[in-house]
Formats: sequence, C-alpha cells, structure tokens
Amino acid sequence: MIKNRYLNEIIVEDLADKMVFVGGPRQVGKTTLSTDIVSRHFKSYGYFNWDNRHDRKKIMASEWPGDAELLILDEIHKYKKWKTLLKGEYDKLKHTYKFLVTGSSRLDIYRRGGDSLQGRYHYFRLHPFTLAEILEKKDRLQPFSEIVIGHDDHAAELEGLMRFGGFPEPLFKQNTRFLRRWHNEKNEQLFREDILDMALIRDLSNMKLLSDLLPNKVGSLLSINAIREDLEVSHRAAASWVDVLESFHYHFRIYPFAGRTIRSIKKEPKLYLWDWSEVDDESARFENLIASHLLKLVHFLHDYEGWKAGLYFLRNVDKKEVDFLVTVNEKPWFAVEVKRADRTIATPLYYFKEKLKIPYIYQVISLPGIDTLKNGVRLVSAGRFLSALL
Repeated sequence: MIKNRYLNEIIVEDLADKMVFVGGPRQVGKTTLSTDIVSRHFKSYGYFNWDNRHDRKKIMASEWPGDAELLILDEIHKYKKWKTLLKGEYDKLKHTYKFLVTGSSRLDIYRRGGDSLQGRYHYFRLHPFTLAEILEKKDRLQPFSEIVIGHDDHAAELEGLMRFGGFPEPLFKQNTRFLRRWHNEKNEQLFREDILDMALIRDLSNMKLLSDLLPNKVGSLLSINAIREDLEVSHRAAASWVDVLESFHYHFRIYPFAGRTIRSIKKEPKLYLWDWSEVDDESARFENLIASHLLKLVHFLHDYEGWKAGLYFLRNVDKKEVDFLVTVNEKPWFAVEVKRADRTIATPLYYFKEKLKIPYIYQVISLPGIDTLKNGVRLVSAGRFLSALL
C-alpha cells in the first residue's frame, strides 16, 4: 500500500487556487505522489513526461485529454521555453484543467528570465521520509511553540532511517545489497540524464569525483579552496560544480547565523546530503539525519505556512559552536546540538542561549529512554525528538 505523503492533501488544497510545482531529488517519490493524489482525489488525469518522446510531441501540440481534471507535467523544465509554454496553457485552460508540475531539479531557480509565472503557482519541496512521517504524525508545529516530546523511542523505525535513508525504495525494502545498487544507479542517472540535460559540464569525470568526496565532508565547514586542491581544478569550476549538485538536490548547505552579540563567523557553510545513507561515518550520518529532519520542517513552514523560516548553525570567532539553529523571521526559535552518546550538556548551548535569547534548547543523542531538563537545556533521545517534528 502506498503511504499517504505529508504533502498530499495540501497539494490538493492548493490546486483549487493555482498551479502547484513540486521539486525534489530523483527517486524521492514525486511521480508516486502525483499518481496517488489522482487515485485519491480525481476521476481522470493526463500524465506527460518531457523525457518521453511521445509525450513531448503532445506537450508541444497541446494535445491534452478532454476528460482529464488534472494535468501532470514531469520534467518539463528541461525545455528551454517551458515557462512561456506553461504560462500560455495555464492562462488559457485554468478553468478546464488543474496543473501539477514536477521536476528533479529546483524549479524555483528557473524564475529568472522569460515570461514570469509569478502569482500563478505554489511551490513545494518534497523531502525524503522522516520519522514523524513514517509514524503518520498529523500534528504540525507552530513557530515559537515548544516541541512536544514523545515518550516512545521508535527504535526500529529510527534504525531503519539511519541505515537506509529516507528515500522510499531502499527505506521500505531494507536490504543492504539493494541499497548499494540503488546508490550506484541513482547517481549514474543523476549525471547521465539530469545534469547533462541541464548544465554544460566540460569535465564530468572530475565532477563525479566531487560527488565521491562530499559524503566525507558532511557536518564539516565546506571549503571550496580545499575541494579545488583535491581535484586540481580552478576555484571557479569547483564552486560551479558544488552549485550544480546542490540544484539537483544531491546536497544542501547551511550557513552560520549572523549575530553581532555573538561575534559570529561569516565564512564557509556546512554541508549535508539529501540521502544520508551515503555517509559512512556513523556520527556524521546521525548529524545529517537530524539536519535533514530540521530542513524538512523549515521548508514546510516556508512553502505552506508562509513563514520566513531558516536553518543555520552557530559558530563565533572563539570557535564556540552549536550544530543547528532554527529561526523564524531571523529570530531564534530553538537550537539543537547533536551527540551520539554524550549526556554532558555542551557548554556552548548555555552561551548562545543567553546571548541570543533562544527560547528552547535541545541536545539530541542516539541513546534511548532519555528526556531530562538541565538548566534550561533539554537532553533528549533522537527518536523522541524527531517524532515530534514533521
């Protein structure tokens, strides 16, 4: 049985008003999400994939099925003039069809140039499964509210996420051999099909080497200069490749929070992968798991609720550091420090709590059965904390 994804009902709600764009990594479940929405909410639909020659011809000729209620256009952003085409079709047919547009690259970065689609669509980023979604949690966090921590560690579900990541196929198969093959095929398709279609890359072999390097840099400050030296390429090429891989949801970066009261650094970001199962080091993978859960929450608050939510880390010139800070309208909401098993509260949490007046502070550890409050800092097991998010 297909799981009802966390965006299903929300997308249907927004389709009544505008087009809906859904971006996200390859194989995160965008096509399954689309067809599941149809089966639950529409009597008939038309599905068109730009990568299919037959579908391309129909898209260019505007040959839409007459009885369809919903048109699903997949990877249409690979067409250079897709915005102009889509704007014309939507303006002409918006009272006849609803439009759902999906893509493995970031649809939001193609707003520049050509006819603007501004005001005609809602944009969502579909994330991999997280613990709360697996558990089918329905409650939604509101900004500046305290996170309601659960009492169950959800050990089996959390272990599955840690080992196999949050992408549907490997997560639900839970087979290590399948996971290895899936990694190889997914990354090969990323380079062979997606990146070559959308970006002019002259040195694809070195770019593939970059993707091999990045899992080992998870949780660390990302230095483009160090990457340039490792690959023996120009700074411009290294920076461009990192940007391209990020645009295709291979990784994401979070940046230091700027605050005068803490003398924050203004240098390199930290890097994490959308598919944390590629990270070999268990401590780095655990931190990546937490980062991905927080990013999903932040994106949801922005994409659906309309809040200016952000995810940062804290680090000052004295090298005091906290792994994550979630903000709304650039005001601190809660901070998170990630430890594998250390129950000793990290002292920078107290420092930044006082300096930035952060309402809620959490130290999340992998050990089960933990939930204590120590001088305003909540020490909590990962399963209990993550199940309270999204």
